[in-house]
Amino acid sequence: MARSLIDELPRIVSEGRREAQQALERLGSGTRIGLQTNELVLPCKDVGGLSWEHPRLTSENEVHSFNEKEWKNRLIYGDNFLTMQALLAGDAATGLPSLRGKVDLIYIDPPFDSKADYRTKIKLPNGDIQQRPTVIEQFAYADTWEQGTLSYLRMMYPRLVLMRELLSDRGSIYVHIDWHIGHYIKLILDDIFGKDNFRNEIVWYYPGREKISEQKFQSKHDVIFFYAANKDTSINIITKSWNKEERIKMLRRKIFIDENGKEWFWETRGQANGIEPYKRYLDEYVEKGGALNDVWDDVQFLRGNHPERTHYATQKPEALLERIIKASSNEGDLVCDFFGGSGTTAAVAERLGRRWITGDIGKPASLVMRKRFIDQEVKPFLYQSIGDYQKEAFRNNKRYQRVGDLSQVVLGLFGALPFTPEQCNDRNFGYLKGTRTLVMVDSPNRLTTATTIKRAVEAKASLLGGGWDKAVILGWNFAFDISQAVQQYAEAHVEVRVIPPDLLDKLSKKGFKKLIDDRSVRFSSLQYLVVDPLEVTRDGDYDELDISLCDYVLLSPDNIPLDDADKDKLIDVMNDDPVALIEYWSIDPDYDGVTFRSTWQDYRENTDHYDDPLHCIYGTRLRVPHKKHRKVCVKAVDVFGFESQVVQEYTHPEP
Repeated sequence: MARSLIDELPRIVSEGRREAQQALERLGSGTRIGLQTNELVLPCKDVGGLSWEHPRLTSENEVHSFNEKEWKNRLIYGDNFLTMQALLAGDAATGLPSLRGKVDLIYIDPPFDSKADYRTKIKLPNGDIQQRPTVIEQFAYADTWEQGTLSYLRMMYPRLVLMRELLSDRGSIYVHIDWHIGHYIKLILDDIFGKDNFRNEIVWYYPGREKISEQKFQSKHDVIFFYAANKDTSINIITKSWNKEERIKMLRRKIFIDENGKEWFWETRGQANGIEPYKRYLDEYVEKGGALNDVWDDVQFLRGNHPERTHYATQKPEALLERIIKASSNEGDLVCDFFGGSGTTAAVAERLGRRWITGDIGKPASLVMRKRFIDQEVKPFLYQSIGDYQKEAFRNNKRYQRVGDLSQVVLGLFGALPFTPEQCNDRNFGYLKGTRTLVMVDSPNRLTTATTIKRAVEAKASLLGGGWDKAVILGWNFAFDISQAVQQYAEAHVEVRVIPPDLLDKLSKKGFKKLIDDRSVRFSSLQYLVVDPLEVTRDGDYDELDISLCDYVLLSPDNIPLDDADKDKLIDVMNDDPVALIEYWSIDPDYDGVTFRSTWQDYRENTDHYDDPLHCIYGTRLRVPHKKHRKVCVKAVDVFGFESQVVQEYTHPEP
């Protein structure tokens, strides 16, 4: 007989505590999780003008002032369990101290429907396609719902423990949930935050289309569990605004009109001689508002045509988050949302003068949030990511405990032979039989970078006497500028291939021999961006930079989670209009080789420049302060979330 959830709860708690404790113990070790900064975003989207002068590019000092180590809000792509570990550890590279005990408000809206369709609709010029979740997302969703509610609770427990570690002494956490899972989450929250710190079960009622069922009453509300860090945590008083007609209806009084046309009614108050009636004006009664209770029926669900809509399925209304943020934080406080979704929490926190950190494991969500924040013209923020997915997967792998052993397996799946120990002590190298092609497998514990490619070039020239015609690098994780490095070494005949990100999972489920037999492992090439040669025109103290996209080459459609019919649509676009696959692109006109400062952006659905929501513009002219030598970096993100960047240099000729 299967054990019930009540039977399993003690094990969920003990395993969750242990997992969280192990994560916390790693914070002081050399294996702690780090953040990779992809962009410092200085929001300023294209509005279609040539000779355009960026308000932040009027002086070189103003651009670089954002490199100081003052607070920066953050959008983080990645598993929130790893994200929170990185925040607890701190990020010295960007001046972020440990945030243990520093977060004033956490709101989360985690997924809570095991039957939800996590596909993402992508609009292309020749029709819509449906992208299945990425491999990383598939792992997350599979782990979350593999055993239904049991798996979900196992996923949530250690994450909630890390949230408790982040909360300040006066902090609060709001957990938004629905009927699928709420009663079990309440038990876990009591255990982690303390039953005495439970403040409210807020009911958010949202009227809508009526559906008659013979099996149950219609579900028309979510719940939000509100916990305080301790008994002394207070909230700001929030009153409920009243609709005049609703207020009159609730009043149940006869309304009179005085000689000035003002509406009033009889009210009563207690006096020493008994009850005394007095005139109360209706405007005063309506404006005063009412005490806010734990049933919120005055915040409307977002309809399909609502101006706030970002076309993200689980988006919540700004009014809901505004109420929570106003109640449980003050200006300057730090607000976090680790299931960021469409970015509503951060967008409202910004508008209300709070600092914020948000993130999501979904690339579609990260794209939606980045564009939303730029549209809102928020203060400069960091877009970061966790680069350690394969590192974590390798650490938890029971079959292959050494990098060399795993490299031998990857060589075999690629069709390469390993060298004997007498030929080469490095077990990461092999060769394709019958050819002069050298194959190198990079470690899952690090990013494949330009330095990796340089190492392969050196091995090609020296290993076993050199004379290799070609070198192939098989990598797990890639630096965001890897495509630029590949082009840099193009004449050295080095090719970079992507190890399937689900390979470790496939190996654990199928084994090496089965994967060899069914030939299901494909190593795809990297995507890359092509930009026209940079044109620079001197105009006194300024330079005018003409920057245009030329081409975009996507990695193989076989490595994108699409159904066959959608792959055919994608191939048509790749052949006919490849630049249409670019969802977002940005420019750093003075790239320092370290931090990409996104100081100009354009993206699909930015119709401020022209009315074509399915294409970005392909070129722009930026007017910037004159420099004799300049590096310009162009970064593009395609509709699937893959990133590429190109750097071009220009030196003005001598006068």
